Amino acid sequence: VVFLNLLNLSKVGGFGRYQWIHVTLISLPGLFMASQNLLNNFVSGIPNHYCTLPGNYSLHNSTQDSEQWLKAFIPLDASGTRLERCLRYVDPQWHLLTANASLNSTEAPTEGCVDGWTFERSEFIATTVSEFGLVCSWKPLKQMIQTIYMGGVLTGAIIYGGLSDKFGRRSILIWSYLQLAILGCSSALSPNYSAYCIFRFLSGMAVSGIIINGVSLKVEWIPTPQRTLVGTLSSFFFTFGQLILAGLAYWLRDWRKLQVVVCLPQFIAFAYSWWYCESARWLLLKNRSKDALKALQRVARINGKHEAMEKLTVEVLHSHMKKEMESQKSTYTAVDLVRTRAMRRISVCLVVVWFATSFAYYGIVMDMQKFGVSIYLIQIIFGAVDFPSKLLALGMLSVLGRRITQAMCLFVAGSVVFANILVPTEMQTLRTALACLGKGFISASFTTVYLYTGELYPTVIRYSPNSRCVMFLQVLPSLPSLVYGGAAIIATGFACFLPETLNINLPDTIDDVEDKWCEHTLFWVFHEGGGQEVSGTDARASAARHIIRIS
Repeated sequence: VVFLNLLNLSKVGGFGRYQWIHVTLISLPGLFMASQNLLNNFVSGIPNHYCTLPGNYSLHNSTQDSEQWLKAFIPLDASGTRLERCLRYVDPQWHLLTANASLNSTEAPTEGCVDGWTFERSEFIATTVSEFGLVCSWKPLKQMIQTIYMGGVLTGAIIYGGLSDKFGRRSILIWSYLQLAILGCSSALSPNYSAYCIFRFLSGMAVSGIIINGVSLKVEWIPTPQRTLVGTLSSFFFTFGQLILAGLAYWLRDWRKLQVVVCLPQFIAFAYSWWYCESARWLLLKNRSKDALKALQRVARINGKHEAMEKLTVEVLHSHMKKEMESQKSTYTAVDLVRTRAMRRISVCLVVVWFATSFAYYGIVMDMQKFGVSIYLIQIIFGAVDFPSKLLALGMLSVLGRRITQAMCLFVAGSVVFANILVPTEMQTLRTALACLGKGFISASFTTVYLYTGELYPTVIRYSPNSRCVMFLQVLPSLPSLVYGGAAIIATGFACFLPETLNINLPDTIDDVEDKWCEHTLFWVFHEGGGQEVSGTDARASAARHIIRIS
């Protein structure tokens, strides 16, 4: 990387003291980003429940076992093994309490839960479901909370994408920390369902700003050889975050307390985020040369490179960034993502890969109660499986490169999801094991695509494609596994059309993207035809003339 070379960091492997602190501080909030994305599993968990008994009856009126007492008021469900959750008898069926008594639930008139519901407190003390009555006919509102949150993520990607291009990664990241801290904690005070949904929407916007800006700011201060290692290792903060969420949820079991605890650390992140340096490249391309020079000199000082710090001047920076400065535009829009051939190919492929990865991921993890085991245990299992999967991704990224790793992870994940369709529902252990395997490869795909996206685009719009891709985190987890697996399999093909970025310097401008990757096919045709391979504008002209001749 040009700036890191200017700082003469090669003597320490290109990764100095500043980079260690910088990456660690940006990654730390990731411990609670997983909590935000998966919070609805616990905050809106569905406790066991049944219709509240008529006012003149209660369980303590009976000396019999409570479950036996309930059979006089609550019919059995279709399976005949547990009490119906949304119906009760119009009149108590006392004869059902006698030995060997049996009655089909359709033989006696029933009614809905006109007096509300009674929720058990063994798994959850309180959730939004039990407090706001989001069961039976109101059950769709439970999932609507997550949909609204994802809508906030989508909106945050759009709004903070444009603001980040204008005001910089650092400024928007600092604001996002504060927004999540205040509004996330405020959501615990929500007096009703509507207020909670509003707070979750605004929290989703902040999460989007934190994740995207954090990744962008982190990548732009990391030299090329360390990108793979640092990107993969920093993703383990999200993995640890899943385990932390399971522990906190099991300990608190109250949605309001859990909401506050997972958002309070963002105040700490806000407090120390002022230490970050803005991307020097972004500053230069925004004609803020003096600010860029100050940032680089500060990094050099922290890294102990005092000689390099003294040699840095605005003129030196301009000489190294001459091409980028000449091609700098005042604004960049979404049109730039598809305006040229190479950018169009990259953008289309990444949109499909991002969509399939996030679609499959949240489809697996957003309804953990369906596995029939403790929700806290399954959260720990799902978190633990990320450790081997990300280590595998690290090895594959370093050896096989980004493109093959991305395609293989998506293909295996999709295949496992498809295989789970064929497993009978009564084989719950096998179904859970396959789901864990699929989740592991999807996590590896996430690790890859976060790194890959930042490497494929030029500095001037590196943030924008990330924000557009994050829009596709908005999913409907209730759709069948056939769709989840199919999306991953289809995306495998698109991943194969992405260019490789292993040990490649990041592009700074759109022209760099075209020179690096759009000409790959032309180079091959021209070279095979017996000509001499060249680069840049000359390559385009020469290759075009040669193709005309052989046509």
